[in-house]
Amino acid sequence: MEQAPQGQRPQRNTGRRGFLINTGALCLSAALAGCAAPKPPPRRAPQSAKPGSAAPPVASGAATPVPALKPGARVAIVAPASAALDAADDAAEWLLARGYEPQVMPASRSRLDAPYDYLAGSDADRLADLHAAFAAPDIGAVWCLQGGFGSWRLLDQLDFDLLRRHPKPFIGYSDITALHLAMQRRAGFVTFHGPMLAQDLLAGKREPTESHLLSMISGQVGQGAWITPPPYATATELIPGTATGRLIGGNLALIGALIGSDSEIDTSGGILFIEDVNEALPRIDRLLSQLAAAGKFDDLKGVLVGNFTRILGVPGDDAQAQGLLYPLILDQFRSRGIPVLAGWPSGHGDPNLTLPLGAQVTLDTARGGLRLEQAIVV
Repeated sequence: MEQAPQGQRPQRNTGRRGFLINTGALCLSAALAGCAAPKPPPRRAPQSAKPGSAAPPVASGAATPVPALKPGARVAIVAPASAALDAADDAAEWLLARGYEPQVMPASRSRLDAPYDYLAGSDADRLADLHAAFAAPDIGAVWCLQGGFGSWRLLDQLDFDLLRRHPKPFIGYSDITALHLAMQRRAGFVTFHGPMLAQDLLAGKREPTESHLLSMISGQVGQGAWITPPPYATATELIPGTATGRLIGGNLALIGALIGSDSEIDTSGGILFIEDVNEALPRIDRLLSQLAAAGKFDDLKGVLVGNFTRILGVPGDDAQAQGLLYPLILDQFRSRGIPVLAGWPSGHGDPNLTLPLGAQVTLDTARGGLRLEQAIVV
């Protein structure tokens, strides 16, 4: 289940930096969307030609590395799902403090009226922000403000040809899983399941949440490097072994929701990562059974189980709840002869380690980590 949108934040950037951030983003998005075009309604209009459906799936294999984020680069702040309102200004200041130039995209500052108040702007506005951010040659990364609900509404209109021509680090998780899955199937470059600006970094999640992501997208973590949790958040070996394959996955509810669509997960030869929040154990069991029935576990090489936080109906803390989750995991994978590492600190939890989706990795349960078998940025 996707996390509920965060509320409005009290601070706003009204100084000169704020003016530059505001006007730059408006002009950039308008360049693709049309400055004089009226704001479309939240409901998508039927189209005879769908940009998203025009791109064929890419071959199942290691994803292409993306250009590394350079010091001082411009970073687009996008909200493809739910609104965080004034958090965009705080996120811009956060990026400025770390030497980057923020580009706040227009939909990041908006929220639709009910019944669409779970969306940060209309589908057309959020889509235009994504396309503008990827198309702009001076933008070095596209960073999601938060998750929530609604990313899946954009999938059939995404211009995957544009994305393939302008690959760059794309960062987010939770509801953003829908975009990760679509990009893995039809764009073919590495994307980053990592902390979002409002939901994680402004919230002050523990290290190495921030440093791990920044080192990964800037090229300090390369082929042959090990990704391991910090000592206070070590993972649990459920089924021992090692396996090599593409790292795939994300939010379990979103993975299940997209089964049967053009963007459903391709698990062949993969190391599957799953995580979620605010789900009950029976629903987690049903989601896992759904994926099994769809054949999504048949050609897996290994499984990485991330944070399953705030499990509904289970008293106690998240660590105790995870212990009740593990029998459900073992029930699905014990007979398949593949390694399973659980309690991995990525997703809805603290810390939130970054995972390079699409990259070729080796899962080693005895070592309790992942080894990168390819470059993820160049």
